[in-house]
Amino acid sequence: MSTFNLTRALEELVADIVCRVREFSHIDPAKVLLCVSSTRGGGVHGTFAKIHPLRFPGGSRTREVRRARKVFTCTMPTVTHRDKEMLYIIYFLVPRFLNLSMREKLITVFHELYHISPAFDGDIRRFPGRNFAHGVSRKRYNSLMEVFVDRYLQEKTSLDCFGFLEADMEALRVRFQTIVARRYPAPKLRIQG
Repeated sequence: MSTFNLTRALEELVADIVCRVREFSHIDPAKVLLCVSSTRGGGVHGTFAKIHPLRFPGGSRTREVRRARKVFTCTMPTVTHRDKEMLYIIYFLVPRFLNLSMREKLITVFHELYHISPAFDGDIRRFPGRNFAHGVSRKRYNSLMEVFVDRYLQEKTSLDCFGFLEADMEALRVRFQTIVARRYPAPKLRIQG
């Protein structure tokens, strides 16, 4: 039995997606920190992953917010990894994420990556209207992710290096003596005012 590095496997997957799917080619994987966070239950209901942009709209590091008569300045924290400043942190919630089917795992990864702004400036992709994160509907957003995933799977000649996608948490525990992954505390805004 050996050690399985979930973070490294996800990093390799993201690098492959960015390389193969043109809609994601604006992403520099070296500036996206991939992490895991724990979920209480292993069921497949609830959130599977989440993204934390490290900039405000337009790539700004600060933003002024008015509450009643007071004005507060919010500042995004600086997050560095391997001497590079990160623009995004994506958390995969385990074991919930790992207990999805391979296709659902891929849809989840694509879903989070598609939130990254086309300008790759640390902000999220913004759609018009109230639901700026997912556009007209989350269902339509996820339907687009399914199209991307289907195209990606058709172009892949082999998923050997991503075998972890086919296994759930229990299967990984049976196969590997140890499972390791990067954990990083959720970044906190600095608020002054």
